[in-house]
Amino acid sequence: MTEVAPALPHEGALSRGLRRVLPVLSVLLAIILIWYVAAVAMNARWERDQAARAGVEIALPDLIGKTLTQDRPVLPAPHQVAAGLWDGLAGQKVTSRRSLVWHGWVTLSATLAGFGIGTAAGILLAVGIVHNRAMDQSVMPWAVASQTVPILAIAPMVIVVFASAGITGLLPKAIIAAWLSFFPVLVGMVKGLRTPERMQLDQMRSWNASDGQQFWRLRLPSSMPYLFASLKVAIAAALVGTIVGELPAGATAGLGARLLSGSYYGQTVQIWAALFAAAILAAGLVMLIGVIERLTLNRMGLER
Repeated sequence: MTEVAPALPHEGALSRGLRRVLPVLSVLLAIILIWYVAAVAMNARWERDQAARAGVEIALPDLIGKTLTQDRPVLPAPHQVAAGLWDGLAGQKVTSRRSLVWHGWVTLSATLAGFGIGTAAGILLAVGIVHNRAMDQSVMPWAVASQTVPILAIAPMVIVVFASAGITGLLPKAIIAAWLSFFPVLVGMVKGLRTPERMQLDQMRSWNASDGQQFWRLRLPSSMPYLFASLKVAIAAALVGTIVGELPAGATAGLGARLLSGSYYGQTVQIWAALFAAAILAAGLVMLIGVIERLTLNRMGLER
């Protein structure tokens, strides 16, 4: 009789891991391939024009090679963006004005300040809306209306008003970040605080629980999953608000200033490197909130 080889103990976990990773890698490779094709197509015109002015014909292999190594391409190739990102993160001193780490810290500080202000405002307004019918009917419509005004229209006004009062730097950008971040927190907290059913609230009243006890022991724990979901949206919105706030201010520091200077001088690689640095920063902040969420919910017994 033939013996059947025993299955490896980690074979199931390995296959499950591959099934999760392969679709992501496939999509990533497809995006990179499309990106390279688009870079060649969009940068080819410049090379053809240069060849026509020199009165020579350019072969397809040479054309492809030149389009992927231009100093100021219309669309940088992925390897050019990766090189620019690496140079900005690891190729410069952290204190250098050319370092993406230094610019990222300037943007991060304003983002966290605005996120803190927006989160506090959203939570306080949500508590008032849930417990006060007048606030529900008056504040909530204005909160919704505030998000219909484009942030690109608000940012210059905020910068100008604060600058006229002699306030520049972190605070104006933090206010713009708070403007975008408070609304997700407000909506999430209102939904979460209203999650307890009437039967649960009646049971708390039958135990002679005060409004404060109902809030701390029922409403607030029930709102935690909604709060953390909204915080992930809010932190990303705060980062966007900070970068937008850096654009009209003529700032010399921050990822927004890096984008602005790159657009002034046609440094598209610098622009794309700053964009990817902002995306990495946003992903890191969202992941950090996710870690805090798991720790908090596990400690409260709401998630295993």
